[in-house]
Amino acid sequence: MQQFSFSKEIWNRFKKNKGGLFGLMVIAIAILVAIFGYLIAPDATPNADLQTVEIQAKKPGYVQLFLKIPQEKHPSPGCFTKLLSGSINNFQYLPISSFSIKGDSLSANKYVDEDTSVLQVYSINQLTNAHPDQLEKENIVTKKYWLGTDKFGRDILSRLIIGTRVSLAVGFIAVLISLLLGITLGAIAGYYRGWIDAVVLWFINITWSIPTLLLVFALTLAFGKGFLQIFIAVGLTLWINVARLVRGQVIALKELEYVQAAKALGLKDRGIILRHILPNILGPIMVIAAGNFATAIIIEAGLSFLGIGIQPPQPSWGLMIKENYNFIITHNPMLALIPGFAIMLLVLAFNLLGNGLRDALDVKSEI
Repeated sequence: MQQFSFSKEIWNRFKKNKGGLFGLMVIAIAILVAIFGYLIAPDATPNADLQTVEIQAKKPGYVQLFLKIPQEKHPSPGCFTKLLSGSINNFQYLPISSFSIKGDSLSANKYVDEDTSVLQVYSINQLTNAHPDQLEKENIVTKKYWLGTDKFGRDILSRLIIGTRVSLAVGFIAVLISLLLGITLGAIAGYYRGWIDAVVLWFINITWSIPTLLLVFALTLAFGKGFLQIFIAVGLTLWINVARLVRGQVIALKELEYVQAAKALGLKDRGIILRHILPNILGPIMVIAAGNFATAIIIEAGLSFLGIGIQPPQPSWGLMIKENYNFIITHNPMLALIPGFAIMLLVLAFNLLGNGLRDALDVKSEI
C-alpha cells in the first residue's frame, strides 16, 4: 500500500499551475544569478563600478575597442571573496578607435566621442612584458555591452546582475522580519484575546498609520543611510498583514475540536500554538509571504529611486532607474526601462508563485 505524502500531493498540484511554475523558475534563476553574479557578470569589479565616461549612455549592443594599460597590481582574491565582492581590476581600460604598432611603441587613437579622437603613444615595455607579437592578443580587447552603458560608462548588464542581490536580500530579510513579528503577535492576540488582543490591535493600527517613507526617514536620521535601515523599515511595514491574517486564522482554529482536545489533555498553550495551530495555517502564511516579497522589492526600488535607499556605487535596480531616467525622453530610454523590466519580471514571478501556492494548498480547489 502506497503511503500518502501531503507535501508530495501539494507539489503534484502545484506542478499543474503553469504560472506558478514559471514564477518558481524565474525566482530560481534570480537566486543563482545573485549567488554567482561576479562569476558571470562581464564587469567583475566590486559593485560592477568600472567607469569609462567616454562611452556613457550607449545603446544595447554597443561594441568598443580598448587598450589595457597595467596599473598597480592587487593580490588576487580567494574564490569565496571573489564570489562575494568581486575582484579589483589591475588594468585601466582606455577606449580607442584604432591603433598601430611600430617598433617598440604603440600608437593609439583614444576615443573621445564619435567625431573626436586623440593620438597617444605608449612603449610596448610599459604595456606588457611579453613579446611584442603578443601585445595585440593580450592588451587589445573588444567589449560588447549587451544592454548598453549608463551615464558613467558602466556596463548595464553587469550592474543589473549584481543588483539582483539587493532585491532578493531586501525581500528575504524584510519577509523574515515580517513573519517573525506578524506570526508572534498575531498568534498571541488571536489565542488569548481580551486585553492582549486589544493591545496588539492598537499597535497594528498605529504602525499601519505610519507611511513607509516616514519610517525610513526616521531610521535614516537615527542610524544613517544603508542596508540595515531598508531591511528594518520594509519589514516593519509588511508585518501588519501577516499579523492580521494569523490572528484571524487562530481565532477560527482555536475553537475546533482538536485544539479543545489538546487543552483537555493538559498541553501548554505554547505547544498548542506551535504544534497544532500554526502548522494548519502554514498555507496562507506562505501565500502572503510570497506577496510580501514582491511588495518589498517594489518598496526598495522606490526608496532607492528617491535617494534614501541603497547608496551608490552599490547597484540597485531602483537606483539604476534614478541614474538614467532622464534618458527616457531623449535618445536612449532603454537605460531606465531595462531595470524597470527586471523589477516587473521578479515581482510578477513572486505574485505568480503566491497564486500557485494558494491553489495548491486549497484542498477544495480543482486544478
